[in-house]
Amino acid sequence: MTERSTAVRQIRAGGEVTELRAPSAGLTAVPGTPAELARVRLIDLAWNELTELPPWIGGLRSLTELRLDGNRLRALPGLTGLTALRELHLDGNLLTTVPACPPHLEALFLYGNAIATLPGHLPAGLRHLSAGGNRLTEVPGALWKAARLESLNLAENELTEVSPALGGLSGLRMLDLGHNRLTSIPPELGDLRLTGYLYLSDNRLTEVPAAIGRLDRLAYLNLTDNRLTRLPEALGEMASLVELRLYGNRLESLPDAIGRLGRLRELHLRGNLLTALPTSVTRLGELRHLDLRANRLRTLPEDLAGLPALEKLDLRWNKLDGDQDVVRRLRERGCVVLA
Repeated sequence: MTERSTAVRQIRAGGEVTELRAPSAGLTAVPGTPAELARVRLIDLAWNELTELPPWIGGLRSLTELRLDGNRLRALPGLTGLTALRELHLDGNLLTTVPACPPHLEALFLYGNAIATLPGHLPAGLRHLSAGGNRLTEVPGALWKAARLESLNLAENELTEVSPALGGLSGLRMLDLGHNRLTSIPPELGDLRLTGYLYLSDNRLTEVPAAIGRLDRLAYLNLTDNRLTRLPEALGEMASLVELRLYGNRLESLPDAIGRLGRLRELHLRGNLLTALPTSVTRLGELRHLDLRANRLRTLPEDLAGLPALEKLDLRWNKLDGDQDVVRRLRERGCVVLA
């Protein structure tokens, strides 16, 4: 290859370039020629200053991973000929449309572009799709039929509704719908088999469907910064929850069923309207962090001091009546209490 920046790293096998790595190298053009890169399997040109790609890049039939995050690309040449491509990373560019995808693509990352619509056809084997931080106001029906999807990120768009067909994503494990304009969530959400996380933060939700209780394998639930005034009793059926974030809502009380979340380690309730906690909270034997800042609490359940794993209790900006004995007892056993 011709002389170029030492930031460009080639990995060879049998005299052929198999990897081209040049992230953050200040490049304005793709280094190399079609002949030199004929057998390349990985190209990493992320965080450069590319504004276009040469058409011949669509003919690199050995390429399995293409990383182009953080450039200035507004469009791409045809990539459907990249039959070996499995991962396409395009976060943080200037794309307004989604390029036609290679047939066997498994991961497509489009976060932080200016895309207004997703294509009506997606690769059948797509497992990971990140399309957050764009300008989506709706998504095509084809997306809800992508049964092999394992993770889906549609955060930071302008979505106002989610189709009930969402429940058809039988392989989905992680879902991010945060920072949109959603006013409701269909009960079909409960048909999913989520195990990792569910982000619904910073929307306009006033209630959560009881069907959410069917997500009994979910580990992380974020409902912060909505307009929730109550939670369903079915919340207590989410037996695998480890972390529950509810700050920035309008909750005046918590359901008694919250005490059934036996694996819960973190409960975040800052900035609600709580005046009391249900005594069932004292059954959260794995709870380590309880954030109750900026509520309207006047008393605490005495048995709160008996939570064996509690390491931090944050009570700042409440209206507790006098010195609570429970606070003293927690501090005596080593729990950090901020009041």
